[in-house]
Amino acid sequence: MGAFKTRWIEARLGAALSAVPVVVITGARQTGKSTLARSAEQLRERPYYTLDRLDILDLAKRAPEELLRSLPLTIDEIQRAPGMLLAVKLRVDEARQRGEAINGAIALTGSANLALMEGVSESLAGRASYLHLAPFCPGEWLESSEALSALDSLFAAKFDAASWRPGATDWEGWAVRGGYPDALAQGNPAARDEWFSGYVDTYLERDLRQLANIAHLPDFKRLMRLLAGRSARLLNQADLARDVQIPGATAHRYLNLLETGHLITRLPNYRASVTSSLNKARKVLWGDVGLALWLAGVDASTVRTRPDSGFWLEQLVYQTLQAWAVQAPRRTVSFWRDGAAEVDFVLEQNGHLVAMEIKSSPTVTQDDLRGLRTFQASFANAHKEVPLAVVIHPGVCALSHGGNVWSLPLHLFAPAG
Repeated sequence: MGAFKTRWIEARLGAALSAVPVVVITGARQTGKSTLARSAEQLRERPYYTLDRLDILDLAKRAPEELLRSLPLTIDEIQRAPGMLLAVKLRVDEARQRGEAINGAIALTGSANLALMEGVSESLAGRASYLHLAPFCPGEWLESSEALSALDSLFAAKFDAASWRPGATDWEGWAVRGGYPDALAQGNPAARDEWFSGYVDTYLERDLRQLANIAHLPDFKRLMRLLAGRSARLLNQADLARDVQIPGATAHRYLNLLETGHLITRLPNYRASVTSSLNKARKVLWGDVGLALWLAGVDASTVRTRPDSGFWLEQLVYQTLQAWAVQAPRRTVSFWRDGAAEVDFVLEQNGHLVAMEIKSSPTVTQDDLRGLRTFQASFANAHKEVPLAVVIHPGVCALSHGGNVWSLPLHLFAPAG
């Protein structure tokens, strides 16, 4: 992979280390958590222990207080010994009772969402901040913050399109490469194909078995492939179970495991309040677009011409949105659907909304804006403002369509060259 690349999450990491005793960095295997834990400026000087080492794992299970005796420290792959979280809680509470400075003293990483893992009873509530390290998005891999600045500009009191400069895009190339560091570093499609194959086999044969006992791995793998082909679409669990030829309860369990391992996200339908009666269906998105395309058997030469190309472009844009969302505590990404009206993404920051539609066509028609305008009409009164609505597409420049609706160039999410 070469030299360590600064991750966008590092600013949030520093803030979290200053605010709470424990920072937990979670994410799928091979997203760079261990590299971040050893190389980030805020963590590189402290002792580092990985539970992938059997002697350290044994100590974490047998006498975790010994590992925690001297602080600060970093413990990698905490999901291998989730019982250690109780020892972490006791260590933090004891330090607080003695009046010791404890904030930022313990950093943990894990390849599973601890909140979703079976048998994990300790949440470290009031003691920890949880950060999700997604795979690289194009701007992060290129060590450019342009996409971050552009997304931030959407929430300005008065939107200025200056941050969305013109440019060409190579979205197909970025999509098939995905965002895992080792996949991005592969020099040719054949080598990348081998890497994804090995990644899936390792996940099924080792990582998945740490989370649950799966008796029929071929069924699980078939579900992964079929689910990848439904990326960025509403999830119909019954249809998926029927197509995989497994019981609905088994499909539900497998989906939970994929989400626990940070491979997929089931995006919620945006609701203005918990009592809203909007459709509660979820939309499935993969954490890594390259892995999803590989599972679905789609390559760079065909992705643009496929009838579902818009869904794959939406999946690619999500690669950047998930990296943007973790930059601040009060940021969320959802979608919106009410009857026939739909918006691909709803970004929320401190109560302010931005509706975002993704189009693979370089031209934007009035039909493309229909869902955005319906969303604006639905939420203008509740928020005492007309939410900004944008279409992200392969056009070369920003263009206003009136009524606080803009079309904006895609290239900041997937630049050419």
